[in-house]
Amino acid sequence: MIGPDKPVREAVQLHPAPRWVAPVFAVLGAATIPWTAYLAATLPDHARTQNYRVAWVGFDVMLIVVLLGTAFAAWRGRQIIGPLAASTATMLVVDAWFDMTTSRRVDVPAAVLSAVLIELPLAAVCTWIALHVDQVVEQRIRQLARRAGRATAR
Repeated sequence: MIGPDKPVREAVQLHPAPRWVAPVFAVLGAATIPWTAYLAATLPDHARTQNYRVAWVGFDVMLIVVLLGTAFAAWRGRQIIGPLAASTATMLVVDAWFDMTTSRRVDVPAAVLSAVLIELPLAAVCTWIALHVDQVVEQRIRQLARRAGRATAR
């Protein structure tokens, strides 16, 4: 029963994605398992690549864009902060992973420290933001409604 003790959101199960998303993504995930096993068995341990610097600088430029986009969305109070924060978290985790796994042996401790002290904690904050943006917006709306109620009562 919907009432003051049970909000509408709890009474009706809402699906944030179309029903086809779960089975399609489950199949995609399962189909990726043999491909990953194949790569693990066949890729060389070492590779000399072209455009290594362009790849890393380009990735860092994209990371800068999502960090600044997240900052701007937060500053302006835009709801797009949820997807931006999720993108930022993802890129920070990917950055930490590839920094650690592609570093020369002598640079691995610095990469691990950077991951543990900067990238992964910031990714956790971004994940929290992405998961709680609706709650923060609802709380802010309630605060503004209380202020408006007090202002009209005066």
